Amino acid sequence: MKHCLKNLSAFTFLLLALSLLPLITKAASILIPMDDEQKDHLKSYGIAFWVLKNGEEVDWLLNYRGGSFMTKYDKRIEDECKIRGVSYEVITDAKENEIVTEVSDPSVNMDIVKLDKAPRMAVYSPKDKLPWDDAVTLVLKYAEIPYDVVYDEEVIRGDLPKYDWLHLHHEDFTGQYSKFYGGFRYAQWYNDDVRNQEAMAHKLGFKKVSQMKLAVAEHIRDFCAGGGFLFAMCSGTDTFDIALAAHNTDICESMFDGDAADPDAQSKLDFSQTFAFQNFTLDMNPLSHSFSNIDVTPTRQIDQAHDFFTLFDFSAKWDVVPSMLTQDHDKVIKGFMGLTTAFNENKLKPGVIIMGEMKTANEARYIHGEYGKGQWTFYGGHDPEDYQHMVGDPPTDLKLHPNSPGYRLILNNVLFPAARKKKQKT
Repeated sequence: MKHCLKNLSAFTFLLLALSLLPLITKAASILIPMDDEQKDHLKSYGIAFWVLKNGEEVDWLLNYRGGSFMTKYDKRIEDECKIRGVSYEVITDAKENEIVTEVSDPSVNMDIVKLDKAPRMAVYSPKDKLPWDDAVTLVLKYAEIPYDVVYDEEVIRGDLPKYDWLHLHHEDFTGQYSKFYGGFRYAQWYNDDVRNQEAMAHKLGFKKVSQMKLAVAEHIRDFCAGGGFLFAMCSGTDTFDIALAAHNTDICESMFDGDAADPDAQSKLDFSQTFAFQNFTLDMNPLSHSFSNIDVTPTRQIDQAHDFFTLFDFSAKWDVVPSMLTQDHDKVIKGFMGLTTAFNENKLKPGVIIMGEMKTANEARYIHGEYGKGQWTFYGGHDPEDYQHMVGDPPTDLKLHPNSPGYRLILNNVLFPAARKKKQKT
């Protein structure tokens, strides 16, 4: 009898121990690795955004396994990772504490940034279909990150303060229709675009498209000055600054706005108005595809096989902002061309942070800076996975490029505004 009771007592203890085991080893967090173990880097950003949209926080582990994400365990998040095909690891309290200790160690180049609120997203893009696609809208759709589309009417109406983040679609803020006149002036899409732009300018009370685009650029400038985050690619970068610099003159020839350009336009440029560039020289030839010597496309002698740029390695604990914007599983990025491909480093303003460059060619590809209370990032080129995207080419299928290092740089900017503000170290 005593033997039976002893066995029963041991059995009861075993059951009790087994019942407590899940509590002892309870899953504490979900880790989304962003190194080479990740099956879909791009959709991983979508998971982080989804978590934020659902009111939870995300830890961005700068320089830990490629800039991984960590959040408190929730079965809904685990299920979402499975649905979207994102690699994840369920980790215990002990493992989470181990990671936090490692990342927080003053001797390592890592840090933790708290993401606590999903930014309100807007993309400045024409409502009518044009014969090219925009890398940012492609990757936002692929990552399932929601955004609103705004264009000239919404910007002039004053809608930008509704948003935290704004992307400038492939655009020409100078009013020269992307300088496609030389090659496409007889194309139906080009003439439709001219007609639509002129109609909108008149509707909004402007005599010329160039005047409307300048007003739009000034609204965007004020959005950034007030604390907004601006991201632009391709010609949305240099034409934005050119338009602001040319606010006191006319740089458009008659085929663009009905009258001749100011012959003294170059001397009337006001570089105090620009974000990134200064002392540039305009290309006033209406048959040229170039806007100025900011962009190096017309003069670069680099073949595709040797076209790469390198990301800078910033201090995660001291240079938090550029560290966030350069998180990647690869520090050498394939080059890609655009209407604006890369920026002449000699034309950058003091204080502009170069985050990616081809040093041997004096090319900056990825730059960042502050304006007022806000911040901006300019990224040269059109599509990180289409070396020379031509007018009329089909859009890139990101299902074929789920681990694209070049596209990751775009998505770093998407999450950047979600970071909890903290005092910069001095």
